[in-house]
Amino acid sequence: MTPCLTCQLLIARDSGTRPLWDAIHRTPNWDVVHCNNTSLPGWLVLVARRHIEAVADLTDTESIELGQLERRVSLALHAATGCAKTYIVQFAEHPQHPHVHFHVIPRMAGMPDEARGPGIFRYLGVSEAEQVSEARMNEIGRVVQRALREVPQSAV
Repeated sequence: MTPCLTCQLLIARDSGTRPLWDAIHRTPNWDVVHCNNTSLPGWLVLVARRHIEAVADLTDTESIELGQLERRVSLALHAATGCAKTYIVQFAEHPQHPHVHFHVIPRMAGMPDEARGPGIFRYLGVSEAEQVSEARMNEIGRVVQRALREVPQSAV
């Protein structure tokens, strides 16, 4: 079995050695990071902090926190990018990333029709030259951090 790269990144985040874009926000159950192989600024990922491979394996606490975080991150992305809405998708099928994670993708108002809905994936897995720069990912990360502090998690 291929080692889970997501788990390796979680260990690195725990050590405090990751750049801002890869440790934007951490909660007891989730990490918020910027996707690193996209040409779309603000493509964020919510990563479960424990290794699970199916949404059905989430605990009630993880599920509640996830729901709140999806809303808060969507609000933060609007502040950071001015997006019209966000798409949230989850597959966890990549051989190196079988770990549950949710993509939170900003859908900009002016996006062409062919880039909307599933077409959004044209911005993922792009060449290194097309990828959002580390400086830009960090800039977005700072705005998202500030916005998440302003939209507190509500008690359930």
